[in-house]
Amino acid sequence: QVQLVESGGGLVQAGGSLRLSCAASGRTFSTYAMGWFRQAPGKEREFVAAISWSGGTIYYGDSVEGRFTISREIGKNTVYLQMGSLKPEDTAVYYCSSAASVDDVRARFGSWGQGTQVTVSS
Repeated sequence: QVQLVESGGGLVQAGGSLRLSCAASGRTFSTYAMGWFRQAPGKEREFVAAISWSGGTIYYGDSVEGRFTISREIGKNTVYLQMGSLKPEDTAVYYCSSAASVDDVRARFGSWGQGTQVTVSS
């Protein structure tokens, strides 16, 4: 079983940047794909980004393509989400996920963290 702990959320003005981190423990981090989702009040959980164990395969959701960057640091068992050009509609709880493949991550088959709140003010 993997444990995922997100951090880095907060309040930021529109147009600003924020970096989220997700620390993984409990199993071999380097062999699993990782991803980020978000959920705004009253909305379904939305796919944001996913990265393969090697970092060679990356996917982004349409709404964040070109503004967000996912990366991972195997030595620290951590995955990051660098968010830029933030918009009020990016406001949500952001969740980290881990699964055997990026396809499993995108299909919501993985483990979840507790989430971190991101609020973008206009």
